[in-house]
Amino acid sequence: MIAILIAAAVFNLFLLYQEDNSDTSQSYSIIGAGDVKVKAESISSLATSVANGVLEDKEKLEKEITEVQLTLSTIRNGGEFKGHKLEIIPTSLITDYNEVLSSWESYKSKALIVEKTSVFDMEATNAMNYVLQKNQELVLVTDKLSKDLDKLDRDYNPHKLIAKELAECAKIIGQQSLLISIGEGENAQEILKEKNLQFEIGLRKLMQLSTSDLDVEKVGMTHEELIPIPRENSEALRDLDPLWEAIKVKIETLQERALLSPEFNLAKNEMAVEKNILFEKIDMLLNSWNEELSSQGSEGQIIIQILLGVDIGVFFLVLFIIRQSLSPLDTISKAISKVKEGVYGEKIEYSGSDEVGQLVANFNMMSNTIKEKEEEAKKTDIAKDEFLAMITHELKTPLVPIQGYADILLNEHLGKLTDKQKERISIIKSSSEALLSIISDLLDVQKLDLGQLRMTKQKSDIKNTITKAIETLQPEADPKNIKITYNAESLIINHDPERIGQVITNLIKNSIIAIEPNPGKIDVTLQDHPNEIEIFVKDNGVGIPEEKQKDLFKKFYQVDASLTREKGGSGLGLAICKGIIDNHLGKIRVQSIPNQGATFSFTIPKEEAVNTKTPLKSA
Repeated sequence: MIAILIAAAVFNLFLLYQEDNSDTSQSYSIIGAGDVKVKAESISSLATSVANGVLEDKEKLEKEITEVQLTLSTIRNGGEFKGHKLEIIPTSLITDYNEVLSSWESYKSKALIVEKTSVFDMEATNAMNYVLQKNQELVLVTDKLSKDLDKLDRDYNPHKLIAKELAECAKIIGQQSLLISIGEGENAQEILKEKNLQFEIGLRKLMQLSTSDLDVEKVGMTHEELIPIPRENSEALRDLDPLWEAIKVKIETLQERALLSPEFNLAKNEMAVEKNILFEKIDMLLNSWNEELSSQGSEGQIIIQILLGVDIGVFFLVLFIIRQSLSPLDTISKAISKVKEGVYGEKIEYSGSDEVGQLVANFNMMSNTIKEKEEEAKKTDIAKDEFLAMITHELKTPLVPIQGYADILLNEHLGKLTDKQKERISIIKSSSEALLSIISDLLDVQKLDLGQLRMTKQKSDIKNTITKAIETLQPEADPKNIKITYNAESLIINHDPERIGQVITNLIKNSIIAIEPNPGKIDVTLQDHPNEIEIFVKDNGVGIPEEKQKDLFKKFYQVDASLTREKGGSGLGLAICKGIIDNHLGKIRVQSIPNQGATFSFTIPKEEAVNTKTPLKSA
């Protein structure tokens, strides 16, 4: 930037060199006055740079101020200016000159105030650095708390959920603190307030402290009392309490204050106002001087206009350079945007050691920590899935002999039974069958998650698959006066008959449960499309509310918990159906209106299907 200013001064001198010797002295005086504008702009930039922590620019600032002082003195009293002798300013311009001098003193004082004012709000900066440094520890402690509580039984499920929410809040607090630091604080501050309150409520609940003074409804939570956590599982909670108390105070500071110092903004604005006034006074002096020289010929007037144009061009060029010097903040802003999108681990390259450098270092540390924790969480989830699949398989094994011996007893192979004995053994058999069904569902869904559910695809008639599924459930539908009808064509298609039959069976079972009171009706139809087939299962049951349809195919989701307790079921059937259909590269969907029944449908790509055009009869 200094090189540009020097180049502008050299250009001005070159133009003056072309003038007549008789006008040289006054022309150089005008150049000097115009040069004050250029140096005033440089002083503004240097004062801001020193305030920003670039101490090596302090000497340059003092040198520029000294040169302006010397230039103004030389214009007033005459003397040497850049190797040329200047005459004393004309008496008619003394008033304009004194106004320039007064305006210069005001501008200089404002620039010196900017130089001594910190760019950053120290309280907010210290608070933010503290939060970013401690946020890594907060993430680790909340993660340890979650692991400690995972060892407890189901009575502590609410505690486990709160611990996971605290871990998520810790990550978001770090993200929002960085957003505030780069000036995107309007929305980020609101999120920070919400997560601050949510963290406080969750921590109090785990510690059996009252939340009556907190606005729990604002963050969608409720007041509740939890059972105490065993001491041997509360070590992380004891560490978390004092850590959060220290961080919470700093977070409250960030909620209310931005990183940039309000004192600096005020001082910089006042300096800009005085600079504009100085420029106006200099322009007035130059215009007056221009009128003084107009009597000496038109050439002098042209030179002054050129100089004014050059000064304006240099002014806008310096503004552009100043804006470019703020590019580190733009880099941080882009990096934060990636964090908002869930991209962690990317480093910001910045070699400075000022406040911005500290921000960059803390951001890089936090981003790496979050990335490592996410990778660790993924590995933990996979290990849990594999463990659950193994346990489920082991639970299934002893149920087979239980059912076998129950059948032997019911068939009286080991001796006659009384009616009461048969009733009790039937309960054993039905209970073991229900338990086996739930375990089979758990095993299937875990194998789907791990990609281990076997599919034996073969080209076979889809009609046979549908017929078997319907015949299997017909005995269950008849006592409830539910009629199952189906209409389809014989169609050879590549699929796994057992798994597709499982899908149809699950959908029909759900319809049987939903149909109350009887009589009921379930229609199974098949549509033949050019590239795929589509199978529909439609009933006239109670239907499914629209707001609950989007979650139907999630694991363990149940539309009506009370109905599930009455009827039974694991909430995994539709999740398994979706996994099987996804494996066949098809899609499954639902359409329903409450009290008007529901229609489930799924597609299977035809590939090389052979249509024999043999229709199925109605059951």
